[in-house]
Amino acid sequence: MATALTRIVTKARNEPEVVFSSLYHHVYDIDNLRAAYDSLERRKAVGIDGVDKDIYAEDLEENLRILSQKLRDMAYRPLPSRRTYIPKPGSAKGRPLAIGSFEGKIVEKAIKNVLEQIYEEDFEDSSYGYRPGRCPHDCLDQLGKTIQKRKVSYVVEADIRSFFDRVNHAWLMKFLRHRVGDDRILRLIERFLIAGILEDGLVKANEEGTPQGSILSPLLSNVYLHYVLDLWFNKRVKAKHCRGEAHIFRFADDFVACFQYKDDAYHFEQLLRERLEGFNLEVAEEKTQTLEFGRFARSNAKRRGGKPKGFTFLGFDHYCGKTKEGHFKVKRRTNRSKLQASLRKFTIWCERSRRWMTKGEMLRGARRRIVGHLNYYAITDNSPRCGEYIYHADRILFKWLNRKSQRNSYTWEGYRQVQSRLDWPMHGVRKDLCPCRGKGWRQAF
Repeated sequence: MATALTRIVTKARNEPEVVFSSLYHHVYDIDNLRAAYDSLERRKAVGIDGVDKDIYAEDLEENLRILSQKLRDMAYRPLPSRRTYIPKPGSAKGRPLAIGSFEGKIVEKAIKNVLEQIYEEDFEDSSYGYRPGRCPHDCLDQLGKTIQKRKVSYVVEADIRSFFDRVNHAWLMKFLRHRVGDDRILRLIERFLIAGILEDGLVKANEEGTPQGSILSPLLSNVYLHYVLDLWFNKRVKAKHCRGEAHIFRFADDFVACFQYKDDAYHFEQLLRERLEGFNLEVAEEKTQTLEFGRFARSNAKRRGGKPKGFTFLGFDHYCGKTKEGHFKVKRRTNRSKLQASLRKFTIWCERSRRWMTKGEMLRGARRRIVGHLNYYAITDNSPRCGEYIYHADRILFKWLNRKSQRNSYTWEGYRQVQSRLDWPMHGVRKDLCPCRGKGWRQAF
């Protein structure tokens, strides 16, 4: 199976215009289905079938054989997904997620394993979200270096309103047909798109959108925005409408564009609204702005009697800072609302877990959560905000540990001793994203 997929990669790379007309047999290949099963995590939320990985494994080979035969005969019908909600800053109800059946997850993963071989060769370098070998830090690193070292003076911060809920199925299938000519695999994808969502005992059919939480959704959303945004920006906006430099950085539906000239930036913002409207999408006006940002922004703002604006991207506030020598430097810190949301989430966890966890389990669980926060946010120039997070998390945990009983569990001295034995995390830089790294960076000034 690995060799067959490698041949797809080679063909996709060498023949960017070819349409793949025979892919479906890779999807129902039992080795691909087994690999898809192996990649799924245990202890994940179950769908409406109530089946998890352990239950499915009780008769794994027979289950995979039957599934493969259903797919071969085009007899497989995905079950509706179960709707659940997770906390989302600024939303009382939360972010909606769709939890598919376990067998549906296997099939989605099998489809993704095949299509990814084609589209990883097609996607633009400016796309970072949900792609193998790429992460938010890579996107932030390249964005910082581009603003630092290239001719960038303006940034357009944009947001697409409810993107995952508004993906147009007809356009999506049209985009897929540019590279996928096998009607069977396209029909199977359509079945997943319209399978529906079970919420409050009722199944609601999906007429548009790709359900967040599904395995296939990130790839399909990347395909949609590859044609709607990435190719359009690089082939049309950058090549035909810009006098100076232009760059775009996209992580899923979150993106920023950088420009050398002011009129290029404002023209792009106007063109963007028109472009998205043509594909059933809409710019979130309250989260979209064009601002001066770069090595001259601070001095220009100072002449006007103000301070340079910043923008938010991937949970970080980007602002115009200075090096020790007084040169311009792109700096980042945790967005205040993200920091507060993380602390609220940590507080809720402490309050709930103290009812059924021992003190030791609480301490180890809290350590894991703090380490997880730092693994993402502890980047260059963000030590103050990370220190603030640790300071408040420390006191939240101490408070709820001492509410496990009527008598205090710890004094501060005893609490610190336990933390030292657990190698409690500190707020040093864990990911070096200094935009000034690299040979010859001073030539930009």
